[in-house]
Amino acid sequence: MPAEKPHLNLVIIGHIDHGKSTLVGRLLLDTGQIDEHLIRKYEEEAKAKGKESFALAWVMDRLKEERERGITIDVAHRRFDTDKYYFTIIDAPGHRDFVKNMITGTSQADAAVLVVAAPDGVMAQTKEHAWLAKTLGVDQMIVAINKMDITQPAYDSKRYEEVKSEVQKLLAGIGYKDVVYLPVSAWNGDNVTDKKNLSWWDGPTLIEALNALKLPSKPVEKPLRWPIQDVYSITGVGTVPVGRVETGVMKPGDKIIFLPSTQPHGVIGEVKSIEMHHETIPKAEPGDNVGANIRGVGKKDIRRGDVAGHVDNPPTVAKSFTARIMVLNHPSVITVGYTPVFHIHTAQVACRFDALLKKFDPRTGEVKEENPQFIKTGEAALVKIVPTRPMVIERADKIRELSRFAIRDMGQTVGAGIAVEIEAREIK
Repeated sequence: MPAEKPHLNLVIIGHIDHGKSTLVGRLLLDTGQIDEHLIRKYEEEAKAKGKESFALAWVMDRLKEERERGITIDVAHRRFDTDKYYFTIIDAPGHRDFVKNMITGTSQADAAVLVVAAPDGVMAQTKEHAWLAKTLGVDQMIVAINKMDITQPAYDSKRYEEVKSEVQKLLAGIGYKDVVYLPVSAWNGDNVTDKKNLSWWDGPTLIEALNALKLPSKPVEKPLRWPIQDVYSITGVGTVPVGRVETGVMKPGDKIIFLPSTQPHGVIGEVKSIEMHHETIPKAEPGDNVGANIRGVGKKDIRRGDVAGHVDNPPTVAKSFTARIMVLNHPSVITVGYTPVFHIHTAQVACRFDALLKKFDPRTGEVKEENPQFIKTGEAALVKIVPTRPMVIERADKIRELSRFAIRDMGQTVGAGIAVEIEAREIK
């Protein structure tokens, strides 16, 4: 068996109906991951429902409800290979209600493909998703300007340039550098693996751009941090938590502690075996989405949002923390006492704004005001936060991967940020 290719987690983001799922379906089809006959079957089903253009998207949207509504609800994971890498593709929903799935999806990604439909250009969620990707630490970005087959006239290079400069302005404001832009038609397959109707284009195809992504260095030397996404109880096997290793290395025989867990001082178990993509592996490293059979831990002892670490270097449970935040979208102002939901790794915890310490100029980082009365959309601030129940968060300078969070309220992303200081809860 050949050595495993290097692995990258790729998230596909962008506004609803800009063609994310179709692009994923096209990537899977053109790299030989799915059979042409399966697509034909979907096309016929889609035609019968009068939704012909959704056929490729259905490869990802296997949930019946998604087919009926024509939108992506949950985050779907699919593997696909290029000659250089193997990718786990995270198809993140663009629809408003589903941003929280988008957050858990994006925080796992090494790189993002931002899909922008050429006829529409930058829309509300194009901005929101780009902001989130940056805040959640996704530093590599490819922009696929999609639906080039339905510009007026079709494959219009002028329209491509207009949309590109619109997106460039947005991404530069957020702090993205070295972004790769390219035109595509996911529906027709132009410039995914070959140029086809985009003969005027002299840049890379999407596959070439994906192959040019850099492998992030794996934080293997950091302490083990394994946020839990789901917990299964498998007959004859035992308790199997599932999640993506963020930092450190986990091996069979390791003694690990889950925090905050249902027990006040966490629960401890031993790793018996580790699986990824249904195969047993000798160790789990950062970026690996794994399930592990844990001895000595019951299914009811742990839950989504807990984090596992080695017993000699347990995850930090915060009593309170100081964070740098950016307010992205709040209808009025944020004051002391405001208690929205914080999404951090796989946890969702209501947290209270306990003190507003400083207000910064978001472009220069200079302090504009000490102890401000309020903060509003577009402003950056240093704040003290108190979680309403125990949660794991780490300092950005120690374990950046677990310091990032998004703030959600009223069905939207209000802000995002990173923890810079933590007052840890005493573990007796």
